Amino acid sequence: KRYGGAERGFFARFVLSEELLAAGAPVAAHWITDRQSGPLILRYGTEAQRQFYLPRISAGEIFFCIGMSEPNSGSDLASVRTRAEPVAGGGYRLNGRKIWTSNAAICDYMIALVRTSGAPDARQRGLSQLIIDLTLPGITIRPIRDLSGDAHFAEVTFDDVMLPADALIGEEGAGWEQVNAELAFERSGPERILSSMVLVDEWIRHLKTSPRIAGDDVVLVGRLAAHLAALRAMSLSVTARLAGGDSPVVHAALVKDLGTTYEQMIPAAIAASIAADPDGTPSDSLMRTLAYTVGMSPSFSLRGGTREILRGMIARGIGLR
Repeated sequence: KRYGGAERGFFARFVLSEELLAAGAPVAAHWITDRQSGPLILRYGTEAQRQFYLPRISAGEIFFCIGMSEPNSGSDLASVRTRAEPVAGGGYRLNGRKIWTSNAAICDYMIALVRTSGAPDARQRGLSQLIIDLTLPGITIRPIRDLSGDAHFAEVTFDDVMLPADALIGEEGAGWEQVNAELAFERSGPERILSSMVLVDEWIRHLKTSPRIAGDDVVLVGRLAAHLAALRAMSLSVTARLAGGDSPVVHAALVKDLGTTYEQMIPAAIAASIAADPDGTPSDSLMRTLAYTVGMSPSFSLRGGTREILRGMIARGIGLR
């Protein structure tokens, strides 16, 4: 409460996010901020950073995006080239690019993983996290329009951006450890399993008005419900670990990988169901929702880490690599 919050825990956030997503509410603007940026600042930030950012986050006055992926790096997060050079008198000079940054065009700040020492081949060593005011001179944000016509992602370019010394969050050189703890927040919530649920609701309403329901559709409804129940139980397990103070990186990566597969399977399965019934009359609302979800679904496996990144983390976590 000292930072403007209500002292609710991870489970309260899970329930709120689940209800918003199930209702199709617009939640993407704030969920990065309250899901991971706020907890990251609370865990690693200085007292001055907590007092400056957290009350404004709690009041819904500021929004954060996350700067991780870079052009020409593929799924190799440790190959970060964006560099923050220390300058005389304190602070950093920032140069580089970030790409596939969710909501960068509408956010106030970015928490970026950058290289503060060493060459790119130093890999995880020499990485730090910086809080970047996106209104500073030298920052260019280029929205990336997707198949749905929206621009949820953006490319962000930094050209001699001057940052104060207090832009550093946590310890210099500890960025890799910090970002892995942060990603446990990002990859485990209901937003990783419910992104296509509005489409499921529309389709089930369509089935209820159909004079005849095919046996394959009954089976599909059961499959979707069973998958959702299993994923929800897994997601709640990760939430329990977070509430206990753990950083369940591997468990969260597993939920995100399986959840993304589920979310992307839904529009394809429902499209096949509709196509298999030539006499059906799907509503305009169902077809609009289907078209939008089909256009959006490729992004589900980009945000929060690609499958290649996730499966590499899972393999290392269980000793296969």
